[in-house]
Amino acid sequence: MTLPVRTFDAIVVGAGGSGLRAALELSRAGLRVAVLTKVFPTRSHTVAAQGGVAAPLANSGEDNWHWHMYDTVKGSDYLGDQDAIEYMCRRAVEVVVELEHMGMPFDRLENGKIYQRPFGGHTQDYGSAKMAMRACAAADRTGHAMLHTLYQQNVHANTQFFVEWMALDLIRDADGDVLGVTALEMETGEAVVFHAKATLLATGGAGRIFAASTNAFINTGDGLGMAARAGIPLQDMEFWQFHPTGVHGAGVLITEGVRGEGGYLLNKNGERFMERYAPNAKDLASRDVVSRAMTTEIKEGRGCGPDADHVMLKLDHLGAEVINQRLPGIREIAIKFANADPIRESIPVVPTVHYQMGGVPANYLGEVVAPAQGDPEAVVRGLYAAGECSCVSVHGANRLGTNSLLDLLVFGKSSGEQMVKAIRESPVAHKPLPKDAADRSQARLARLDAARSGERVAELSSDLRRTMQAHCGVFRFPELLSEGVEKMKALAARAERSFIDDKSKVFNTARIEALELDNLVETAMSTAVSAEARKESRGAQSRSDFAERDDANWLKHSLWYKAGNRLDYKPVHLKPLSVDSFEPKVRTY
Repeated sequence: MTLPVRTFDAIVVGAGGSGLRAALELSRAGLRVAVLTKVFPTRSHTVAAQGGVAAPLANSGEDNWHWHMYDTVKGSDYLGDQDAIEYMCRRAVEVVVELEHMGMPFDRLENGKIYQRPFGGHTQDYGSAKMAMRACAAADRTGHAMLHTLYQQNVHANTQFFVEWMALDLIRDADGDVLGVTALEMETGEAVVFHAKATLLATGGAGRIFAASTNAFINTGDGLGMAARAGIPLQDMEFWQFHPTGVHGAGVLITEGVRGEGGYLLNKNGERFMERYAPNAKDLASRDVVSRAMTTEIKEGRGCGPDADHVMLKLDHLGAEVINQRLPGIREIAIKFANADPIRESIPVVPTVHYQMGGVPANYLGEVVAPAQGDPEAVVRGLYAAGECSCVSVHGANRLGTNSLLDLLVFGKSSGEQMVKAIRESPVAHKPLPKDAADRSQARLARLDAARSGERVAELSSDLRRTMQAHCGVFRFPELLSEGVEKMKALAARAERSFIDDKSKVFNTARIEALELDNLVETAMSTAVSAEARKESRGAQSRSDFAERDDANWLKHSLWYKAGNRLDYKPVHLKPLSVDSFEPKVRTY
């Protein structure tokens, strides 16, 4: 092996909320930690989260973790693992109070307690018509405040950051243990091996497989691609959340917090149409319900604008004071991207891809699990996953708003705790690296350097996004899904012939985009194949030919393997840790 080797106790790939929370746990334990990130940590995509972080603090009304757990299980359309959901809801108050003590600038109530707003799908008393005030918010910039708070704490704890480094591949030995990653330094174009006792994937989502997305350009599914190439399956990849309110034509996110503060949706007739689809929760129904309602209104000709291709989000009735105090960033976004000042006019919105519920399979301790020797939950030693790139699975088939920031705090912390424990209990310093540790990465880089002609990366990426948007949208049709799978197979074959004109080393962004394309292909392929195979509608998967949820046949997690492009399945954890199970029932709002 010709690459230089750098050795650490632990490696964290990604510096968003979950990566920073895990790194903080590791650094505070006195371990040597390397955090690899493609962008400066405070530019990670957690910075874009707006509405809040869920925790049943009961500051503005009655609440408890049992109600939160019920809402999350119901929101997941019963595909969520109830042991992990209980674990997350029970630790919610602890991790939010901890964040407050780190200096997170939450908005405050008059009595000095953390301000909480209602959010879609969060109710009181096991699904009653009364909404819970559960979202702890810092205006409409909660993720921004959280990321800066966690970054400051990591600087104080002497975490070592490798900024503008791209992780390429996982290193596994003959026993299947993960011993680190290969990575590319963007500034020099040099590849390096990072050798560690524990490796955490915290690479965020992959919304860039769709043409219309609220995700940043960095969200290319790097952790998913790394896991898939290393023989680890991807779980529940058919489930992608379309956020109901992306700015029409731009895709920029308008937080659900707008509706939490009292905003509502209108069709071209000025009608509050959500009352038809969710008579109790109305505009604060679960995200998949609202997205489908909006898409139905548009499809049936009640959309707004000259092309009748969007609906309007009205918040001018809230008044300038509420908008400027609670939703200042939303006003800025609306003026900039929609040319509409929400103090005076409504914002044109359309459902936009926002969040992946699937990902690298992990348990609630953050350990990556993959079927082996008859055990569907066998732990992959040395590998952990947290945040959006993982599938724990607390979100099941549909995530409730504000549960993503909670997910990354709880499982960022739990994976950090588990890594500390595993490293301290490890009998050996570092397992020796296999001779072929860097072969896969070196072959990928060599192919790009050698190719003089072939398929252009920008065209491939564009075709991939258009294919996914057309064939795997809010509503899914059997013939479109089958076509989508075939088109993805053709795209994957074309991607093997990708080439770049620029062969230079220093800050070669063309090379980075070509490497990211490999990850986009794995992510999109797993999504298309899993969606086509699941013959039911559940949560974010809404099929025209199988309109109902089918618990008898499909109450199970899907697992997609890159080798052979094949699917397998494993059971959902219906048994919580300490309370009775929530039995599947019809999901209405």
